Amino acid sequence: MFQSFDTHASPAQGPARLAALRHILAAEGLSGFLIPRADVHQGEYVAARDERLQWLTGFTGSAGFCIVLPNIAGVFIDGRYRTQVKGQVDLVHFTPVPWPEISAGAWLKDHITEGVVGFDPWLHTADEIARIETALAGTGVTLQPCANQIDKIWPDQPSAPVGKAFAHPDSLAGEASTEKRSRLAETLRAQGQSAAVITLPDSLCWLLNIRGADVPRNPILHGFAILYENAHVTLFADASKFEDATRAHLGDEVLLRPISAFVPALRTLQGAVRVDRGTAPLAVSTELTEAAITVAWGDDPCRLPKAKKTSAEIEGMREAHLRDGAAVVEFLCWLDQRTPQGGLSEIDVVRALEGFRRATNVLHDISFDTISGSGPNGAIMHYRVTNESNRTIGRNELLLVDSGAQYLDGTTDITRTIAVGDPGDYARTCFTRVLQGTIAISRARWPKGYTGRDLDPLARYALWLAGQDFNHGTGHGVGAFLSVHEGPQRLSRISEVPLESGMILSNEPGYYREGEFGIRLENLIVVQPAPNLPGGDGERSQLNFETLTFVPFDRRLVLTAMLAPGERDWLNAYHAEVLAKLSSRLSAEALAWCQSACTPL
Repeated sequence: MFQSFDTHASPAQGPARLAALRHILAAEGLSGFLIPRADVHQGEYVAARDERLQWLTGFTGSAGFCIVLPNIAGVFIDGRYRTQVKGQVDLVHFTPVPWPEISAGAWLKDHITEGVVGFDPWLHTADEIARIETALAGTGVTLQPCANQIDKIWPDQPSAPVGKAFAHPDSLAGEASTEKRSRLAETLRAQGQSAAVITLPDSLCWLLNIRGADVPRNPILHGFAILYENAHVTLFADASKFEDATRAHLGDEVLLRPISAFVPALRTLQGAVRVDRGTAPLAVSTELTEAAITVAWGDDPCRLPKAKKTSAEIEGMREAHLRDGAAVVEFLCWLDQRTPQGGLSEIDVVRALEGFRRATNVLHDISFDTISGSGPNGAIMHYRVTNESNRTIGRNELLLVDSGAQYLDGTTDITRTIAVGDPGDYARTCFTRVLQGTIAISRARWPKGYTGRDLDPLARYALWLAGQDFNHGTGHGVGAFLSVHEGPQRLSRISEVPLESGMILSNEPGYYREGEFGIRLENLIVVQPAPNLPGGDGERSQLNFETLTFVPFDRRLVLTAMLAPGERDWLNAYHAEVLAKLSSRLSAEALAWCQSACTPL
């Protein structure tokens, strides 16, 4: 299997490691140290050697950080992890801090009056450090770049990953690397910039039409790149990852050099060099500045073009989702047959679902560890089942399954919440409100220029009317056979990036009652031009969403009387489309199940 169920960290290990860290900080003359969940590439997904936050605290979430001071260690977690963190850290020695409601700078001001707090400049962006320094202005507390203090006390830290790189066909990318590089180089020249530094692994993979195997679940390569104004690129990566065919794919305009050559190369650049202050490590701009090279702050040039998928990428995603949808329907058919017998565990669910995806014979990997949360575990938003946490699915409760797959032609991410027995009318009421949010986003039309922040309330309105909400964004960007979480687009109250045609996002409202159940419903959607409507204002360009995911919602959890006619019509039309698109891909048994699941309300 791709997914394992081992426990990667334990709260019991935290206190001794925290004591060791404090000892070395005192010896270094430091009053504190910042420990982010980040690597030198600033991607969301990190290799085992970079799981410093997890190693120190026991917290396994995909976002957060820790600040260690002499008398307190704060673990900063967003709304997705506030239930999870309580069971993963030693609450006597580590204090959960709600973030971003409480910022790092504000927290430091409240807990320390003077001293030097260290940080690894390769693990923080210029933006991050500037925000903290601004908050600390006028205090006796200063930040100081230094060597990574965790690495000094981690005796069995894993080695750097050495996964092989491989070519991603131009036919799936929809644009050759030479064309991408020429297009971006033209923007550099237009802005008077001689080069751009690229640190995000998915950006360099997209730019060069390559993929890698350095991080589980995400086909990315660890490395850095410099894109020059003449469209040439120097790629800094481990040469052992590149076989002859992949080197040939890169072409003569891409120079492969070792990562150790990256900093010296930075210091030889001339002219203004673009650096993304929100994604590049602070060390990059520091090295340039110390070499008297002009830093031109600007967005990673790959991020927005990468987000706006080509027609070939969108077509690949459509096919991947139909293939994956059929596998998920086969799984749901199996699940409905199996749950009445009792005794089914959360791990059994994960294994079965991966098995149905493997049966496609083209599964490259899962796109993240499957979330299989039954009853109270469903309320842990990013729950990862382990051998220790695994529970038997009870009768008359909800099962939340959030999963996805990586295929060469696309990345999938889907969540369905399933009734096991009769979970009761309160659960149905909450489910229906979440479904209303899913439908509202799916039906949305909006003028060009609107952002994810503008649309996010649509997913929450039905919940808000009932005094309910969910502590995560409504949707994240998704890559095309790349990272399942991809920026800069989001459906979120903090997103200010305008939505543009070709952007793929998730649509995943939810509701969670700690200790009882969790509900989340997720489809992937792609932004497209909206057709003109009769009687509409024709000169106003609008956008809407095309749905990519086709799997039935559990009708047993829908209270039809709560749905407005338009909502009911959308759901019936969606289910009719599920049946039309998947029928030829299903086994006879799964087809019969799907026909029943898609019966109109």
